[in-house]
Amino acid sequence: MEKQIRQEINDFIDNEIVPLYDSFDPAHRRDHALTVIRQAMRLYLTAPDALKSGIDPEVLVMAAACHDLGLVNGRENHHLDSGAIIRSDSRLRKWFDPIQIETIAQAAEDHRASGRSEPRSIYGKLVAEADRVIDCETIIRRTIQFGWTHYPELGPEEQISRAENHLAEKYGYGGYLKLWIPWSDNAARLDSLRSLISDPVRLHSEVQRIYFSIL
Repeated sequence: MEKQIRQEINDFIDNEIVPLYDSFDPAHRRDHALTVIRQAMRLYLTAPDALKSGIDPEVLVMAAACHDLGLVNGRENHHLDSGAIIRSDSRLRKWFDPIQIETIAQAAEDHRASGRSEPRSIYGKLVAEADRVIDCETIIRRTIQFGWTHYPELGPEEQISRAENHLAEKYGYGGYLKLWIPWSDNAARLDSLRSLISDPVRLHSEVQRIYFSIL
């Protein structure tokens, strides 16, 4: 039987953790946190039985909820700052022992797409995979929003060019994005996105369309 997440943990996440995302950049606000939480739990529920039995859903949901808290200090080291914030939050000791808290912290540290090393645990892999919600329009929109926040001096064409370059660097063929969960449907979606990125004319048209639709 699958372990149920205690209501007090769900309430803590809803009332104390998720609202913190409201102050982050538009690509990493409350809707992003909730999407990662939902996706992580979906991956847990669809995991092979032999693997699922070794996963604690309460550890997973807390790691997913806290994975981007380090953005409070900026993006550059946010994954490491997230781990530090988790380790220092004494409220977690109500539900988790020190080993579990360290696992949650490491999962947050390991989620970053640009990380060159494989996540240290299944929790890190699940959170990393959940963070990679591969939907063409969502990814392009978030990439544009990130540019607006961090490069406000760029004009529309420069923002569009920056977005196209980032998409190719991260999601294109040979890009640095890695997927860790074989039963996720992200792989097929990534193929579709890569097909778009490999066609510069079609990519420019799509990025331009989304850019001006969300102004």
